[in-house]
Amino acid sequence: MREASLHFLKTLVNTPSPVGHETRGQRVWLDYAKQFSDETFSDAYGNCVAVLNKGGGPRVMLAAHADEIAMAVNYIDDNGFIYVRRMGGVDAAITKAQRIVIHTRHGAVKGVVGNVAPHLTKQDGEPKLPKIHDIFIDIGVSSRKEAEQLIRVGDPITLTDEFDILRGDLAVARAFDNRIGTFAVAEALRLLKESKVKLNCEVCAVSNVQEEVGLLGARQIAYSLHPDIALVVDVTHATDYPTVSKTQHGDTRLGKGPAITHGGCNHPEVVKRLEEVAKKKKIPLQHEAMSNSSGTDTDVIFWTRGGIASALISLPNRYMHSPVEVVNLRDLEMIPQLMAAFVQSVKRGEKFKVKI
Repeated sequence: MREASLHFLKTLVNTPSPVGHETRGQRVWLDYAKQFSDETFSDAYGNCVAVLNKGGGPRVMLAAHADEIAMAVNYIDDNGFIYVRRMGGVDAAITKAQRIVIHTRHGAVKGVVGNVAPHLTKQDGEPKLPKIHDIFIDIGVSSRKEAEQLIRVGDPITLTDEFDILRGDLAVARAFDNRIGTFAVAEALRLLKESKVKLNCEVCAVSNVQEEVGLLGARQIAYSLHPDIALVVDVTHATDYPTVSKTQHGDTRLGKGPAITHGGCNHPEVVKRLEEVAKKKKIPLQHEAMSNSSGTDTDVIFWTRGGIASALISLPNRYMHSPVEVVNLRDLEMIPQLMAAFVQSVKRGEKFKVKI
């Protein structure tokens, strides 16, 4: 991967961006994307947009969500221990015994998620999985009053795990879901800006907020921008490790390229074009079937304002919603290449419509 791009990815992943509190990560994204755009802007809730070839047509939106799953301070007991509320799909079981950071108005406060030693627990039968309300955080104070001088109810909490290379092209970090997406749309913008191919369409690269709690930012920005076409980038479950049922969840592997999804919100003509440009650019694709929803921003973008021709491009990700998400960087590099090639293929005034 290009050195400057890898540095951007590391910075983006390592910058906390808890759902509903994405400002710091959005600043990193805008500072990078503005180099390759005609203009940038953000809206009331922090959805960020970088525009290239303003005034072209049709308008293509390249979108991904900026937020990561997190927790929030919910209650402080008399001894200064902190109980939490889930923000997004946090797994309480793997959160125990982790180092965390509470993001306050006055800066970061370090803490640990408490874990009772096995010597001190006695249970009949199989141990029970913890619930989120069982989780407590120790920030090294001895009273509620002392804790309240440092933090307050509502402050967001993230784990401290950061980007690292596991081996070869495999990287590990918390919250690749979905900083890989916002990275990819910014990189697609870079490829388009640096290319000598003349664009017909207007390109709006979007880093949207609050996906993890209801696909909320995507609803806002899709309505405001009113694009003609949308390509959405997110992660998908890699199933190439023990105990995962391929008969139930499909066969998706690291190192075999990005995945495209068929059915539902995925417009068949947009998907067909993605397949055509991938073949031309020799980008390998994996394929996924969709049931009633994709679980991504595509679900809300495609029905906005009477329908936006949309498609989902996904990066296979092992151990999703954990502090050790693993992805293949070569797979990731192919996604902006695929999006850039799609954008370059769009003719002036072209409309994607289901053929009846």
